[in-house]
Amino acid sequence: MRIVEPSFSFESEVDRDRILQHIERAGRTCYKSEGKIGEGTAAAFVKSIVKRGHESVLEHVSLTVRVVCDRGVSHEIVRHRLASYSQESTRYCNYADEKFGKSVSFVRPFFWNDAAPESQEKLRIWTEAMQAAETAYFALLDKGANAQEARSVLPNSLRTELVMTMDLREWRHFFRLRCGAASHPQMRELAVPMLAEFRRRLPEVFDDLGEAASY
Repeated sequence: MRIVEPSFSFESEVDRDRILQHIERAGRTCYKSEGKIGEGTAAAFVKSIVKRGHESVLEHVSLTVRVVCDRGVSHEIVRHRLASYSQESTRYCNYADEKFGKSVSFVRPFFWNDAAPESQEKLRIWTEAMQAAETAYFALLDKGANAQEARSVLPNSLRTELVMTMDLREWRHFFRLRCGAASHPQMRELAVPMLAEFRRRLPEVFDDLGEAASY
């Protein structure tokens, strides 16, 4: 059994200048103000359309991110319909294979990581449950079950990997929902640092969402 942490990485090259210029060229079509395009105008233009809520212009640019999370979090992610997903399949991935280290990987719930006895006891119960799930999974495979049959004993904490592509408008919607206080803690564990990285790379598009990212 392996215990892993959630993570994300950009699959797209994020060329800030190119992205802002592309949005500006598209957006100025609405006003036939292409003649105003010049050195340094793209950043100001994009900030302006975001401030005015003219977010449809942001749909002209999409970004792809690779995510490692547990199955419970991934079920929430794929509810965002204006997106494309490719996800590790438990039907076709057999965790007894060498490429998976002949083990099942799980994402540790971070909210039981403190030293309090109550948290340690909950973490112990969770760890034993994950071990039991892995044992049952491999036992089913040994009895002749295939991967799509044996997966029935795998829990929400199962590590999964997915590639997700959204346009910038949908990324903004994703962060508004998934960084908020009402979101699941493990979703926020992933989405809050992800938003911080989007803000660092494309501040003109995402800086105004900073308040959503406060724990």
